[in-house]
Amino acid sequence: MILGVIADDFTGATDVASMLVRAGMHTVLVIGVPAAGLPQADAVVIALKSRTVEPAEAVAHSLAALSALQAAGARQIYFKYCSTFDSTAHGNIGPVTDALMAALGSDFTIACPAFPENGRTVFRGHLFVGDALLSDSGMRHHPLTPMNDANLVRVLQAQTSQAVGLLRHDVLDRGPSAALESMSHLRAEGVKIAVADALSNDHLLTLAEACAGLPLITAGSGVALGLPPAYSRRGWFTPHANAAELQVLQGPAAVVSGSCSEATQAQVAHWLAAGRTALRVDPRALHEGRQSPATVLEQATSALAHGPVLIYATATNQSVQEVQQALGVHLAGHLVERALASIAKGLVQAGVRRLVVAGGETSGAVAQALGVQQLRIGAPICPGVPWTQSVLPGSRDTAQLALKSGNFGGLDFFAQALRQAGVDL
Repeated sequence: MILGVIADDFTGATDVASMLVRAGMHTVLVIGVPAAGLPQADAVVIALKSRTVEPAEAVAHSLAALSALQAAGARQIYFKYCSTFDSTAHGNIGPVTDALMAALGSDFTIACPAFPENGRTVFRGHLFVGDALLSDSGMRHHPLTPMNDANLVRVLQAQTSQAVGLLRHDVLDRGPSAALESMSHLRAEGVKIAVADALSNDHLLTLAEACAGLPLITAGSGVALGLPPAYSRRGWFTPHANAAELQVLQGPAAVVSGSCSEATQAQVAHWLAAGRTALRVDPRALHEGRQSPATVLEQATSALAHGPVLIYATATNQSVQEVQQALGVHLAGHLVERALASIAKGLVQAGVRRLVVAGGETSGAVAQALGVQQLRIGAPICPGVPWTQSVLPGSRDTAQLALKSGNFGGLDFFAQALRQAGVDL
């Protein structure tokens, strides 16, 4: 193994794995830390569900993943978080970074959530989502990790006792040698974590080349795009032309959406406007017993005879806030997550073999409900979202999952994903 990745949620794991496969690395994603050891591959991504848990729990899970990757011989470790730097005032990006650095004996690393292909850029330490500062984007309304500050140096410094500095875009413009020189100066000044600007893929490639020798990289998925070429130049591996090849599957298909991001709201609305079949999961109705996963599943399985069906709990920010006020943030989230996971499991048991899931928390819950342990990474549907494939536990059946971060994809993403998987709409 060359690269070992620790991802703080499931969609983030598929996102970074997609970037590696795109550059020719044979990549396997595993759900959680397996007791029986890790598979053989150029890169292994361990998907955790640690983004929104308590910092101490996130650190413990991340260190367990690190131990497994080290035991498998990983040359470099990559801590992957969201391209919108999703975190709270207390973590978990800072605490996990601190713990990994200490365990690896590392005195310096970078932090770079940039993913320009999806509109996430960092300029002078400030994160932009499209043309808006992070603090002016839809992320300011996120129900679990509202992001109200675009200054990543300030955000990260609040989460760590280590000095945080800035690696500027104009340094990266001059190439890897200039980046290495700047990193050396930052180290001499006592900086331990450098927030790195990135406005383009060229900046990501420069960062990857400059950081390929670090014990630890912390970033979104963007920096991973440049690591395989950097490894290849060092003679560590030869890119594989068929790294993204998956089987062609038949049978019913469905979409399960729990994300309430603005992008996913628009995608759900687009599906509905096209007149396609959709069933809404209502957290208040679940709580009051007026709706259950079983009743929704019964409706969905009947509808599958006529084509793909969307099951969604996606709602506007105002609706989410009203539900949270009525039920409490954690109960509302738990009700929806558990219901969608149960429905997704029932859909697969009913024969669905191509399943699109929208939302990081929802994707994690669905993967766990299905008992999926490993995913082979296929071709991207859009930047950061690939189709994946897994053998279903307890059977020889294979299913394909597209696990989408809430913020990713265009208006027609659901239909685009299904068409790419060979589904007729």
